[in-house]
Amino acid sequence: MAASMTQPTVDTPAEASSEVNRLTTGERELIAVFVQMTQTFGLPRSLGEIYGLLFASPQPLSQQYIVARLGISKGSVSQGLRFLRTIGAIQPVPDANERRECFMPVVELRALVGGFIRERITPQLSLWTDRTNNINLDDFKADEGAPPSPADIKLINNRLEKLKTWHQRAELVLPLMGKLIG
Repeated sequence: MAASMTQPTVDTPAEASSEVNRLTTGERELIAVFVQMTQTFGLPRSLGEIYGLLFASPQPLSQQYIVARLGISKGSVSQGLRFLRTIGAIQPVPDANERRECFMPVVELRALVGGFIRERITPQLSLWTDRTNNINLDDFKADEGAPPSPADIKLINNRLEKLKTWHQRAELVLPLMGKLIG
Protein backbone atom coordinates (compact mmCIF):
# COMPACT_ATOMS: atom_id res chain seq x y z
CA MET A 1 0.00 0.00 0.00
CA ALA A 2 1.53 3.33 -0.98
CA ALA A 3 1.18 6.35 1.25
CA SER A 4 -1.68 8.56 0.18
CA MET A 5 -0.06 11.70 1.56
CA THR A 6 3.53 12.82 1.30
CA GLN A 7 5.48 13.05 4.52
CA PRO A 8 7.48 16.23 4.98
CA THR A 9 11.22 15.70 4.73
CA VAL A 10 12.87 16.32 8.08
CA ASP A 11 16.64 16.52 7.98
CA THR A 12 17.74 18.93 10.72
CA PRO A 13 17.07 19.24 14.45
CA ALA A 14 15.43 22.64 13.87
CA GLU A 15 13.00 21.09 11.40
CA ALA A 16 12.38 18.22 13.79
CA SER A 17 11.53 20.49 16.70
CA SER A 18 9.08 22.49 14.58
CA GLU A 19 7.36 19.20 13.65
CA VAL A 20 6.90 18.25 17.31
CA ASN A 21 4.74 21.32 17.84
CA ARG A 22 2.47 20.28 15.00
CA LEU A 23 0.84 17.36 16.80
CA THR A 24 -2.90 17.87 16.69
CA THR A 25 -5.05 17.60 19.76
CA GLY A 26 -6.39 14.29 18.44
CA GLU A 27 -2.88 12.93 17.93
CA ARG A 28 -1.83 14.03 21.43
CA GLU A 29 -4.91 12.39 22.95
CA LEU A 30 -4.42 9.09 21.09
CA ILE A 31 -0.75 9.07 22.02
CA ALA A 32 -1.72 9.65 25.67
CA VAL A 33 -4.12 6.69 25.55
CA PHE A 34 -1.43 4.35 24.21
CA VAL A 35 1.21 5.70 26.61
CA GLN A 36 -1.14 4.92 29.48
CA MET A 37 -1.72 1.39 28.12
CA THR A 38 1.96 0.61 27.63
CA GLN A 39 2.88 1.93 31.06
CA THR A 40 0.16 -0.25 32.59
CA PHE A 41 2.12 -3.24 31.26
CA GLY A 42 5.42 -1.82 32.50
CA LEU A 43 6.60 -1.00 29.01
CA PRO A 44 8.46 2.17 28.00
CA ARG A 45 6.52 5.35 27.35
CA SER A 46 8.12 5.63 23.91
CA LEU A 47 6.30 2.47 22.74
CA GLY A 48 2.96 4.11 23.46
CA GLU A 49 4.06 7.32 21.78
CA ILE A 50 5.20 5.54 18.63
CA TYR A 51 2.16 3.28 18.38
CA GLY A 52 -0.19 6.17 19.19
CA LEU A 53 1.28 8.33 16.40
CA LEU A 54 1.07 5.46 13.92
CA PHE A 55 -2.50 4.72 15.03
CA ALA A 56 -3.47 8.38 14.52
CA SER A 57 -1.86 8.66 11.11
CA PRO A 58 -3.87 8.02 7.95
CA GLN A 59 -0.68 7.02 6.13
CA PRO A 60 2.36 4.87 6.96
CA LEU A 61 5.21 6.76 8.65
CA SER A 62 8.98 6.41 8.38
CA GLN A 63 11.29 6.12 11.37
CA GLN A 64 12.78 9.53 10.61
CA TYR A 65 9.34 11.12 10.50
CA ILE A 66 8.35 9.51 13.81
CA VAL A 67 11.55 10.83 15.43
CA ALA A 68 10.74 14.32 14.16
CA ARG A 69 7.07 14.33 15.15
CA LEU A 70 7.62 12.93 18.65
CA GLY A 71 10.93 14.58 19.45
CA ILE A 72 12.40 11.39 20.88
CA SER A 73 15.76 9.90 20.01
CA LYS A 74 16.39 7.88 16.88
CA GLY A 75 17.62 5.02 19.09
CA SER A 76 14.38 4.97 21.12
CA VAL A 77 12.29 5.00 17.97
CA SER A 78 14.42 2.30 16.34
CA GLN A 79 14.19 0.07 19.40
CA GLY A 80 10.46 0.80 19.78
CA LEU A 81 9.72 -0.02 16.14
CA ARG A 82 11.72 -3.24 16.44
CA PHE A 83 9.75 -4.30 19.54
CA LEU A 84 6.38 -3.33 18.06
CA ARG A 85 7.24 -5.23 14.89
CA THR A 86 8.31 -8.31 16.89
CA ILE A 87 5.01 -8.50 18.74
CA GLY A 88 3.05 -7.88 15.54
CA ALA A 89 1.73 -4.43 16.55
CA ILE A 90 3.03 -2.75 13.38
CA GLN A 91 3.86 -3.83 9.88
CA PRO A 92 6.26 -2.44 7.30
CA VAL A 93 4.69 -0.95 4.22
CA PRO A 94 6.46 -0.28 0.93
CA ASP A 95 6.16 3.35 -0.08
CA ALA A 96 6.98 4.45 -3.61
CA ASN A 97 7.54 8.03 -2.43
CA GLU A 98 9.90 7.13 0.42
CA ARG A 99 13.17 5.32 0.06
CA ARG A 100 12.92 4.51 3.73
CA GLU A 101 10.85 1.77 5.27
CA CYS A 102 7.49 3.01 6.53
CA PHE A 103 5.19 1.50 9.14
CA MET A 104 1.51 1.28 9.87
CA PRO A 105 -0.26 -0.05 12.96
CA VAL A 106 -1.95 -3.40 13.19
CA VAL A 107 -5.32 -2.50 14.67
CA GLU A 108 -6.82 -5.94 15.35
CA LEU A 109 -6.92 -6.50 19.11
CA ARG A 110 -6.47 -10.27 18.73
CA ALA A 111 -3.19 -9.78 16.88
CA LEU A 112 -1.93 -7.27 19.43
CA VAL A 113 -2.80 -9.39 22.46
CA GLY A 114 -1.60 -12.59 20.81
CA GLY A 115 1.73 -11.03 19.89
CA PHE A 116 2.20 -9.62 23.37
CA ILE A 117 1.40 -12.96 24.98
CA ARG A 118 3.66 -14.83 22.56
CA GLU A 119 6.65 -12.48 22.79
CA ARG A 120 6.51 -11.18 26.37
CA ILE A 121 4.49 -13.44 28.63
CA THR A 122 5.10 -16.97 27.30
CA PRO A 123 8.91 -16.71 27.55
CA GLN A 124 8.52 -15.51 31.14
CA LEU A 125 6.31 -18.50 31.97
CA SER A 126 9.05 -20.79 30.76
CA LEU A 127 11.60 -19.05 32.98
CA TRP A 128 9.11 -19.19 35.85
CA THR A 129 8.85 -22.97 35.46
CA ASP A 130 12.61 -23.45 35.36
CA ARG A 131 13.13 -21.29 38.42
CA THR A 132 10.29 -22.88 40.39
CA ASN A 133 11.52 -26.40 39.61
CA ASN A 134 14.98 -25.52 40.94
CA ILE A 135 13.72 -24.43 44.37
CA ASN A 136 14.21 -26.97 47.15
CA LEU A 137 13.71 -26.96 50.89
CA ASP A 138 17.42 -26.43 51.58
CA ASP A 139 17.01 -23.01 50.01
CA PHE A 140 14.86 -22.06 53.03
CA LYS A 141 17.45 -22.79 55.72
CA ALA A 142 18.08 -19.90 58.09
CA ASP A 143 21.48 -18.23 58.05
CA GLU A 144 22.58 -20.48 60.91
CA GLY A 145 21.87 -23.53 58.77
CA ALA A 146 18.89 -24.71 60.77
CA PRO A 147 16.27 -26.44 58.64
CA PRO A 148 12.74 -25.06 58.55
CA SER A 149 10.30 -26.47 61.11
CA PRO A 150 7.90 -29.23 59.99
CA ALA A 151 5.07 -26.67 59.92
CA ASP A 152 7.18 -24.33 57.77
CA ILE A 153 8.10 -27.20 55.44
CA LYS A 154 4.43 -28.01 54.98
CA LEU A 155 3.61 -24.35 54.29
CA ILE A 156 6.50 -23.96 51.83
CA ASN A 157 5.55 -27.16 49.98
CA ASN A 158 1.92 -26.01 49.74
CA ARG A 159 2.99 -22.63 48.36
CA LEU A 160 5.36 -24.19 45.83
CA GLU A 161 2.56 -26.48 44.64
CA LYS A 162 0.24 -23.48 44.41
CA LEU A 163 2.85 -21.69 42.30
CA LYS A 164 3.03 -24.66 39.93
CA THR A 165 -0.77 -24.67 39.69
CA TRP A 166 -0.75 -20.96 38.81
CA HIS A 167 1.70 -21.69 36.01
CA GLN A 168 -0.42 -24.54 34.63
CA ARG A 169 -3.51 -22.33 34.68
CA ALA A 170 -1.65 -19.48 32.99
CA GLU A 171 -0.56 -21.83 30.20
CA LEU A 172 -4.21 -22.78 29.65
CA VAL A 173 -5.79 -19.35 30.05
CA LEU A 174 -3.38 -17.09 28.15
CA PRO A 175 -3.93 -18.67 24.71
CA LEU A 176 -7.69 -18.58 25.32
CA MET A 177 -7.49 -14.89 26.26
CA GLY A 178 -5.73 -14.16 22.99
CA LYS A 179 -8.49 -15.92 21.05
CA LEU A 180 -11.40 -14.47 23.01
CA ILE A 181 -10.28 -10.85 22.98
CA GLY A 182 -10.22 -10.60 19.20
